[in-house]
Amino acid sequence: MIYCFSGNGNSMYVARQLAERLGEEVTRIDRSFINNKENWYGRPGGRTIWVFPVHCWGMPEPVKLLMVLMKIKDSRHYMVATCGDDIGMTHRQWRLYAKVHNWDCAAAFSVQMPNTYTLLPGFDVDSPEVAGRKLADAPARIDHIADLIKAGFRGDDIVKGAFPRFKSKILYPLYMKYGIKPDRFNCDTQLCIGCGKCVEACPSENVAIIKGQHYWGVMCTQCLACYHVCPVHAINYGKSTIRKGQYRCEI
Repeated sequence: MIYCFSGNGNSMYVARQLAERLGEEVTRIDRSFINNKENWYGRPGGRTIWVFPVHCWGMPEPVKLLMVLMKIKDSRHYMVATCGDDIGMTHRQWRLYAKVHNWDCAAAFSVQMPNTYTLLPGFDVDSPEVAGRKLADAPARIDHIADLIKAGFRGDDIVKGAFPRFKSKILYPLYMKYGIKPDRFNCDTQLCIGCGKCVEACPSENVAIIKGQHYWGVMCTQCLACYHVCPVHAINYGKSTIRKGQYRCEI
């Protein structure tokens, strides 16, 4: 079984590609799935693969929550994290959450995909050329990961990047405590066409449109699905995302 959290499609693309190569099923991690207690009992035995994007060199909150709640016996667990460049120590964090259940964590992998984070100065989506290169390289990387899983590989096949401990031990906790502010999202009603794609795209069911006004709740993970899916760029995060790019993995 493959459990996948995905905001803008990168991780879901990787999960589906892995599913084809490994003969697995993909289950989307979203608010509805987590809230249903019947889903907390995973399939025993075999493989359990966790696919998710790296958020500020750490794990997205919904993945951490589901890992705490899940009750899976006699399964080998794998992590496949998508990232713009590197994952820091995300693999160590994943192993710590798995330790709660004494799970057998066989291997951790990373896959570079186009950048989606745009909320801080200096952060933007990749140029079309860079995004295209990453997408072109992804199938071979996924093939490699699938082959290693089939072969019973144990270990880490990841890109930590520079200063991984600083990124994951210092920046990630600060991001989780101070960096997630859903009240900063806004929608330009003059641009908005009322398509509702932002509501549909949110895996946390955190966006609502009431009498033409957009509202963001407290369940935000800052996956930025609402921002990137808007066809008219009506949604922004304060002034941080004005004139910045958008990206969704449509392949």
